[in-house]
Amino acid sequence: MISVIGLILSLALLIFFTMRGINIIIAAVFCSFILAITGGLNIIEALTEYYMVGFTDFFKSWFLIFLAGAVFGKLMEDTKAAKSIAYWFQHKAGAKGAVFAVVGASAIMTYGGVSVYIVAFCVYPIAVSLFKSANLPHRFIPAALVFGSISFTMTSPGSPEIQNVIPTQHFGTTPMAGGWIGFLGAFLIMISGGILINRMVSKAVKNGETFKLPYKNEALENEAEENLPNILLAIIPLIMVVTVLNILARFIVTEEAVLVALVAGSLVAWLLMFKQMHTHMTVLTKGTENALVAIANTCGVVGFGAVASKVPAFSTIVEKLTNMPGLEYAGLAIAVTIIAGITGSAAGGLGIALPILAPIYQAQGLDPGAMHRISAFASGGLDSLPHNGYIVTTVQGVCKETHQRAYKPIFILSVVMPTIVLALVVVLYTIF
Repeated sequence: MISVIGLILSLALLIFFTMRGINIIIAAVFCSFILAITGGLNIIEALTEYYMVGFTDFFKSWFLIFLAGAVFGKLMEDTKAAKSIAYWFQHKAGAKGAVFAVVGASAIMTYGGVSVYIVAFCVYPIAVSLFKSANLPHRFIPAALVFGSISFTMTSPGSPEIQNVIPTQHFGTTPMAGGWIGFLGAFLIMISGGILINRMVSKAVKNGETFKLPYKNEALENEAEENLPNILLAIIPLIMVVTVLNILARFIVTEEAVLVALVAGSLVAWLLMFKQMHTHMTVLTKGTENALVAIANTCGVVGFGAVASKVPAFSTIVEKLTNMPGLEYAGLAIAVTIIAGITGSAAGGLGIALPILAPIYQAQGLDPGAMHRISAFASGGLDSLPHNGYIVTTVQGVCKETHQRAYKPIFILSVVMPTIVLALVVVLYTIF
């Protein structure tokens, strides 16, 4: 009982500290300390072994993909390809299409191979310009970035994001696993979320909210639409990444296919839009910095999740969920959702959950493609609680907003809607 209370308390504290703007890594270490005490773990072992092994293992496993995605993202930013995509969306959506332009650009960048953790760095300067021209409240920019980059694209069939790659390791599948139900789930999240964010922004405007940066940065305010590459040139590198990944993944390990695809996309972007770039080496430097910031924030909460996985309450939860007769798919979905929520990371949650859960459910003869897609969708629900590394990076690090101002729409778009669709997806896979 004390272990259960400790797990809930430490998670609540982690969310509270994050909401108060405390550094996510410091908050995660402190909450791991609380978790160790209440869970009956050796404190030194919990911090120096469980926490640090969780932290470093995630870093070791995924840093190269983070780095490749970050460099690719920086190339898309510096060549102004990302801006070209965003303005193309705005032109198609009309004068008030700033929100959909940001969502669309983020979605295409994510599905095209730019690491979900890096998209905010690439698209945010464009979002400021678009929101300023439409006089829309700045506090909705994080929601637009998050919705476009993680709510439906990172878990969709064919996506090069690690949240769609990790399940391939455990179920012997490819990134396209899940069939038509996977595409339907992503489509439902996209449509319902698009309607909701449009209503929320419109309501705020009617209530008198206008654009105002929460800090002073004239360079961002003066971003303009000029000298942009053709939309076809801008989108070719993204198509290259998705195509190369989904072809190579049939012949080589998916993680290797992702790296090859991202390098190929980067080379194509550089060759096609060479003239748009001014400082070539800066791409590598800034891309590396972005990758380190993003993965460090994620590793911090993954370490917390690693400690959580060692307390008795965690084992009890897993045992109950994996023994739900007739509801195997539902048990898998709930287990991954809860673990992703505890870790505050979709990738971290999958990394902790699937080594434990995959063998159990595979032994029951369930469809590998269905398990892959359910796991991917489930990782993208409660993972987006306030302590999520990407949410913290986007809200506080990139947009310089506060959780108090910016988090509510994020919660609706990236927690509530994906969780509702997950329930529908589980029902469909159970029936079909």
